[in-house]
Amino acid sequence: MYSDTPLIMVDDAETLTEIAARLARAPAIGVDTESDSFYSYQEKVCLIQISDLDADYIIDPLTIGDLSALAPIMANPDIVKVFHGADYDVVCMKRDYAYTFRSLFDTMIASQLLGSQRVGLADLIEEHFGVALEKKYQRYDWGRRPLGAEHIEYARGDSHWLPALREILIRRLKKRGRLEHLIEECALLESRTWEGRPFDEDGYLKVKTAGRLDHRGLRVLRRLYLYRDEQARKMDRPVFKVIGDTDLVRIADGRPTTRSELDKVLPGKMGLKRRHADALARAVRLGLEDDFPIPERKPKQPAPTGPTPRLRGRAAERALAVLKAWRNDLVKANADLTPVAAISNGTLKEISRLRPLSAEEMGRVPEVRRWQVQDYGNAILAILDRVAPWTEADEAGYQKRRKRARGTKKKRQ
Repeated sequence: MYSDTPLIMVDDAETLTEIAARLARAPAIGVDTESDSFYSYQEKVCLIQISDLDADYIIDPLTIGDLSALAPIMANPDIVKVFHGADYDVVCMKRDYAYTFRSLFDTMIASQLLGSQRVGLADLIEEHFGVALEKKYQRYDWGRRPLGAEHIEYARGDSHWLPALREILIRRLKKRGRLEHLIEECALLESRTWEGRPFDEDGYLKVKTAGRLDHRGLRVLRRLYLYRDEQARKMDRPVFKVIGDTDLVRIADGRPTTRSELDKVLPGKMGLKRRHADALARAVRLGLEDDFPIPERKPKQPAPTGPTPRLRGRAAERALAVLKAWRNDLVKANADLTPVAAISNGTLKEISRLRPLSAEEMGRVPEVRRWQVQDYGNAILAILDRVAPWTEADEAGYQKRRKRARGTKKKRQ
């Protein structure tokens, strides 16, 4: 499948330094990562696959530790880093290694901009190279060692084809006049950061079906929720693999205080009860004895942020409906367009709310890209002028609302 391309395993710092020097001379490299989000409490990058035109490299962060040798490569604007679905890989490597990224090329975004209906990496490789990739290891526990030959073979496939795929997609993007669109989208990827949230002690209120519990049941659920997180940390496993949300709510609702009572609430579930029965019964007892004040189930809405909307209520809904109809007609008339390759519903919603009066204002709407203003700005402004005409009186009222909103924001600060 990989012809005569050498495979180089990198599992020590000395080899990584040598490989980094080689990669620093490459004009473009394919990059992918494998993490263990389904198998650990705090996910981490467990494998980095890199391919240039000469070889495939499988880099093992779990044995090397210090991966700073790759940092200059990721930050070098003269080396194109080709990813597929770069968002997750980029934020994970920023989180784990504090990398800075320049010159990204995302083959998934490129395919979306070209109107492809199937944009998975395996789909693209089969389409362009006639090779069917194995998919069964997508959710493998990449933190396990040693890796088998089949795992390594799977992993190298995710980076091996990327440099060649980029060349094909670049030609098609240029032909369609959409290369600059891709460059803008990839530049935005470079600024993405990890947004993982710390443990929320009030997260039990958000557990599915927790809303049917009374305050006593919620106090029990809180104790169970805190116990589950403590165990997940100790075991280094995702919380859902320790005790599922459904079981937490069942226990909080049934409130068993002994092993025998727990058997009635959770028939079967032998493995769970073998490991946690006594502790769960104790958590229930603590919850029943607790007088912890339960917060409001519906948290207060945060203070509005961002620009003040010009259109509200039915006016905004009507503008959005007309813009969606226009976008859908545009897609129907162009076989090589999809909604995401034109302009998404979320972006149209923001445009409807903020009701820009010019192309310059449209460019300041969150999520609107420069290429969208260039390609569709005039058409969108014409639609808004027709369905939501804006008068001097409207603008005067809008400016008063903006002033009040700024005053309210200052008071809250």
